[in-house]
Amino acid sequence: MKKINCLVADDEQLAREVMQSHISKLDKLNLVGTCNNAIEVYNTLKNQNIDLLFLDIQMPQLTGIELLRTLKNPPPVILTTAHREFALEGYELNVIDYLLKPVSFERFLKAVDKYETISNADTVVITSPTPPPVVKDDRLAFIYVKSDKKMVRILLSDILYIEGLKDYVKIYTTGNPVITYQTLTYLEEKLSANHFIRAHRSYIVSLNHISAYSSNQIEIGKRIIPIGNSYAKDVLKKLEG
Repeated sequence: MKKINCLVADDEQLAREVMQSHISKLDKLNLVGTCNNAIEVYNTLKNQNIDLLFLDIQMPQLTGIELLRTLKNPPPVILTTAHREFALEGYELNVIDYLLKPVSFERFLKAVDKYETISNADTVVITSPTPPPVVKDDRLAFIYVKSDKKMVRILLSDILYIEGLKDYVKIYTTGNPVITYQTLTYLEEKLSANHFIRAHRSYIVSLNHISAYSSNQIEIGKRIIPIGNSYAKDVLKKLEG
């Protein structure tokens, strides 16, 4: 029987020990190693053949979600987290399953069985709880962002601009602003290039809400947004196009 090479990544020693114990109970699983941060995971994946990655979401330096976005061909992943709401971020990345800490052996076994079912199927179909639907009408389209320990829905048509600050991002809308710890780059990738543009290393603006612009700044209502030198060519091309 071919062993399933597993890697466990978690910054908490107790959590790593729990996963090691669960893995040791199944003959079909082979624990290749454990990591306590995303950088170690990245290096291990480059040098080891990993069939299944148990990945904690909250880790120092780089979160598990951020790590997955950097990997071109990640192995099948089962997320682990102490917070149910954080698992929502993994849906778009086609993770196999997520386990809530403390992870019981019964729940662990179900996740492994799910991995085997998928890996043995002729056509791989990874199922997760259904994320919010993509609505074709941009006036109704929305994104979810994590704010104040919950996932907050924001209509794209309501977004005026987004400001990246030192440790967080502030989304200014037609209503109240929303603060999230997701990165500006992550939001830039999520938002349609037809309706949003990065104007500065610290700002993304909604094209639909621009009231005026010049060669070095954009006006949205009474707010002045600077146009960064490295962004100016693309911004002006977009606005003049």
